[in-house]
Amino acid sequence: MHEMAITQSVIDAIGEHAAGRKVHGVTLEVGALCAIVPDAMRFCFEVAAEGTVAEGAFLDIRIISGTARCRTCGSDFTLPDPVLLCPCGSADVEVTAGRELRIRSMEVSDPCVLPADAAARRPD
Repeated sequence: MHEMAITQSVIDAIGEHAAGRKVHGVTLEVGALCAIVPDAMRFCFEVAAEGTVAEGAFLDIRIISGTARCRTCGSDFTLPDPVLLCPCGSADVEVTAGRELRIRSMEVSDPCVLPADAAARRPD
């Protein structure tokens, strides 16, 4: 299951960019040609996020359709699966979308800030 390794990398990037702030939600864009099973990735996200700033965060996965351009006939077409074959029969195609894996957004909260006089008001 390669979803766990990929998800761990995503969690690492989230932790780095969250800079200590609590993460409440993450939106990922995943290309349809990446062969990632969204439900498996959600499960892995929940497990990998335990003990991190992303623990309990919601994961929204948006699938990006695979598209390609045929170098033989010049047409642009949708790739329903990883078989790189143009409707004209040519295998000389360039994938133009569907292999992405990016963190599109994160919902984070700022940590509570103590009042400026907090040190003076603390009991000893």
